[in-house]
Amino acid sequence: MTAVGDPDVLVAEEVPAPRPAEDEVVIRAEAIPVLFPETKLRSGEFPLAAPPPLIFGFQAAGIVTEVGARVDSALLGRRVVVATRGFGAYAEFVAAPADSVAPIPDGLSFVDAAAVLMNGSVAIPLLETAALTGVETVLIEAAATGVGSALTQLAGEFGAARVIGTAGSPEKAARARELGADEVIDHNDPAWTTRLRETLGGATVDVVFDSIGGASASGLLDLMTPLRGRMLGYGWLSGAPAQVSATDLIMRGLTFTGCAGPDWLNRVARARAAVLARAAAGGLDPLVETVLPLGQASHAHRLLENRAPLGKIVLRPEAATS
Repeated sequence: MTAVGDPDVLVAEEVPAPRPAEDEVVIRAEAIPVLFPETKLRSGEFPLAAPPPLIFGFQAAGIVTEVGARVDSALLGRRVVVATRGFGAYAEFVAAPADSVAPIPDGLSFVDAAAVLMNGSVAIPLLETAALTGVETVLIEAAATGVGSALTQLAGEFGAARVIGTAGSPEKAARARELGADEVIDHNDPAWTTRLRETLGGATVDVVFDSIGGASASGLLDLMTPLRGRMLGYGWLSGAPAQVSATDLIMRGLTFTGCAGPDWLNRVARARAAVLARAAAGGLDPLVETVLPLGQASHAHRLLENRAPLGKIVLRPEAATS
């Protein structure tokens, strides 16, 4: 990444291979997921962990080739996923903290492991935090893609009785239904919260998984179940967090949980092994849309910013073997 800016700042260059710090591993990358938050970092909307130029990227799947002095050498040769310290994953060799390592189960490909990791490891803590009771109605925003796609697949198992999703196109609406949504509403419709009221038919929403944020969040509050309704905010596709005040919540007996910060990220990290196990057992579809050469990272970012993919885009170095 040569600078902050449009996707063209992502260019292929030859650089020295990384060496592990004493608490790190180095993997030969076989698959690298392209994550929507990465487009926000590249554009400058979110702050970077270090100034460019840098090797971009957060996660990778591959084979451990080196370990630092304080890392168990038994990891050498293992198939794993890793999370970087905020940069370094869009590369043939990736250095990452050893405590971020999660083994890839037998039968799960590098591509599928990379694709499922972020979506699933965020979705499971969200569902655990929601503490669904088996009789409740949930609203999943952006239900066909990203974390929303994993939430839609898993919501029934975790106790949702009725799943209402939102999606931004007819194709994504169809995908959300395939994944488990009972009804789907177009969140690009300026009156989508009115459509939701009509869909509810006098019922209320018990749990909102809010990834859109912005002004639409406040429009949902009167459609939520008084005294036990809860909104979990984990993203802001609108460009701003949910515009909900304490007064808004208190007057309706609702709760808002912000799913962010160090403690939340620790929960997400702890969920990685469970997510990979679920995917290997067939309990969570990685929903891979396309696999592109690593050199086409800029093209992958354009596709994401245009909201074109239904599934995950994964990059593969040309030297990848399987």
